Amino acid sequence: MTLSILDLAPISSGGTARDALLNTIDLARRAETFGYRRYWLAEHHFAPGVASSAPAVLIGLVAAATGRIRVGSGAVQLGHQTPLSVVEQFGLIDALYPGRIDLGIGRSGQRRAELAAEAAPAKPSLGELAPAPAAPPASGGAAPGGEAAAGRVIDGLLIPPPFDWSRLAAHPQLAFHASLLQQPGAQTPDFAEQIDDVIAFLTGDHQAHAVPGEGAEVELWILGSSGGQSAQVAGERGLPFAANYHVSPSSVLEAVEGYRKAFKPSKALAEPYVIVSADVVVAGDDATARELAKPYGLWVRSIRTGAGARTYPTPEEADAHVWSAEDLALVKDRIDTRFVGTPEAVAERLRVLRRVTGADELLVTTITHDHAARVRSFELLADAWDGRA
Repeated sequence: MTLSILDLAPISSGGTARDALLNTIDLARRAETFGYRRYWLAEHHFAPGVASSAPAVLIGLVAAATGRIRVGSGAVQLGHQTPLSVVEQFGLIDALYPGRIDLGIGRSGQRRAELAAEAAPAKPSLGELAPAPAAPPASGGAAPGGEAAAGRVIDGLLIPPPFDWSRLAAHPQLAFHASLLQQPGAQTPDFAEQIDDVIAFLTGDHQAHAVPGEGAEVELWILGSSGGQSAQVAGERGLPFAANYHVSPSSVLEAVEGYRKAFKPSKALAEPYVIVSADVVVAGDDATARELAKPYGLWVRSIRTGAGARTYPTPEEADAHVWSAEDLALVKDRIDTRFVGTPEAVAERLRVLRRVTGADELLVTTITHDHAARVRSFELLADAWDGRA
């Protein structure tokens, strides 16, 4: 199977973190029977609607509840931890579940601090935008009104215009959160240096020894959203790379190209290996899929206004929101690039994503308010992708 899963352990409106975590364990067990290759857990902080704040802990729980599916992080934010602590955590899990653990690392924690430092004080912060009546966003993967001209369509794949992060970078909460994620006065080393330390701890080439960790069978991955340092580091060290279409669709091709250009063969890989993420909702018919997908725009809005991911709304809560033009602009790229529909239609669009990016594997993430609908979405997609439908 060339499909894997990324799970944020979403907390639904009216639910609790306990509900979300139990749902994650249940979904992981089901995903294993559906035939998915990997089950990755994200790392998010200060998000009322996301329970995956400590991926190593959750990975251990998921690995214990499953038998053969690979379990990993998508991704550990290395800017908030030392290489030693990360290797020890994953080495401990690998000691109990050898050969099944993926250590996915991202520099988003470092990037958060950089954005907070770069933000000019004079820039306005993003608060709640004053609502003005407007149509709600579409939820099926096409721009409202069919305006694909707002971005580029490359061999059938929509590459939207880049999202402007400058206003969000100036949000005072960003700097405040960054200050809480590190000890006072701590400074994050260069990302490349940190990755070199992780590799050295795992291989035993460091002057200090990580126990557990040294010699662990973990598969090391780098995750990135652009062709910048993450892609460069992954390529130069011959590591597998995960490119982010579901959060940063405008730069996915740049990320993959940057990685491949930088790639050098290593003990881990003889040639580049890429996984590309996608946001997906599948149901038995289009109408049901679109109904399940309705809350997504409102959820993305909560992230991009600086409030952090809210508890995942119901379709009825989504219907009650009055959309402003500013709201629509905030979420447009994410709505337009989501894969929503019947199993066959979504599988075909995912094959386009795989073909255009040259991905070796796809990493799909699905959030719906109803857990049973989310499980069913993954089941239908696996059947259609694997030809069992």
